[in-house]
Amino acid sequence: MSNPPTEFYSEERWQNWIDRINDEDIDPEDESSARLLLNLQDDTAIAIAKIVAAYDDGELDQEEALEEITDVREIVLDDVDVDDEEKRLLVDGVQTSLVCVFFAAEEYVANGPAEEGSVNDYIGAAADAEAEEDLDAALGYAAQAGTLIVDGEELDMTMAEELEYGLVTEWINGLDSLQSAMSDPEVVEEDE
Repeated sequence: MSNPPTEFYSEERWQNWIDRINDEDIDPEDESSARLLLNLQDDTAIAIAKIVAAYDDGELDQEEALEEITDVREIVLDDVDVDDEEKRLLVDGVQTSLVCVFFAAEEYVANGPAEEGSVNDYIGAAADAEAEEDLDAALGYAAQAGTLIVDGEELDMTMAEELEYGLVTEWINGLDSLQSAMSDPEVVEEDE
């Protein structure tokens, strides 16, 4: 009898992070608060990186990998139970950053890495599309950049600094977490 597949992410895991955010005084200017939010984001990106790696290694077939990504996305992008409006906005920012991570992973599993262009080309195209208020196209380009990151290409974060703040810069933030997760998929420890 084969072993049951590993659980890549759970509702309980996500809820533990949300509980910590609820319990702590969060100040985005404070390093430990910023780290908590980044860890929340990185933890999810690591789960996605592990799913993609399991797919690449043949441990999951395409359909299973896509189902796993969908499961994580449904947990993470669901409405959160956070009473404090400022904290809710911060969690919402993390969720926004992760949207592109999910799309990139799905695109990678479904169609492989983008065949033409570089990460920077796609990020530039995403920024142009956002400027024209074509957010679907912007997300599509950002996801293509993500497929290349999954495939081992580097994301140059200095490019993000040149962009006007908006959804694309949020998505780049998520892709940066994905890049870290792909190179070092170690679990972020939830400090008790």
